[in-house]
Amino acid sequence: MTLRKTLLTGILALLVGASSLAATIDIAGVKVEDNATVGGTKLQLNGAGIRYKGPFKVYVAELYTTKKVTSWEELIAAPGAKRLSLVMTREIEAGPFGKLLTRGMEDNNPKSEMSKLVPGLIRMGEIFTVQKVLVPGDVIHIDWIPGTGMVVTAKGKVQGDPFKEPEFFKALMGIWLGAQPAYWKLKDNLLGEMS
Repeated sequence: MTLRKTLLTGILALLVGASSLAATIDIAGVKVEDNATVGGTKLQLNGAGIRYKGPFKVYVAELYTTKKVTSWEELIAAPGAKRLSLVMTREIEAGPFGKLLTRGMEDNNPKSEMSKLVPGLIRMGEIFTVQKVLVPGDVIHIDWIPGTGMVVTAKGKVQGDPFKEPEFFKALMGIWLGAQPAYWKLKDNLLGEMS
């Protein structure tokens, strides 16, 4: 009985080890976890991929949700917490990066809506101005927490007060998931079409 117990314990240890290995995937040297916890809620990886600018890998993006989503609209309508993480794979000046985010919002939102987003855009601009430079390995989390709002964390530090407006979160997510995404292949990857 002792030998059988020892063998079973060993097999279980191997299975647990194998499942924890399967819990991460490697994208361009970035370890992408299959889950994340936001506001006390465990989220599952919806999809992840690389943002290229020309031939250069700029960042790995990861989308975490409470349930599988296949569109921008589904993401916004889905209840519960959500997270978009950006893990830098090359050095980039934070100011110009923030301006690209603004441009992405303009590309996916009617001009009439943009005027309502200006206060949030100013705050986002300030966040990126303070950061100066983003280097490989720097992480930006954009979390939607029900009852709190959108919380931005950069380099491990929460950046100011939460953005309370759901419309701003929706507009920001449009950069990656809207009708005119910054990078089509990344949109497909975030929505679960891994390649």
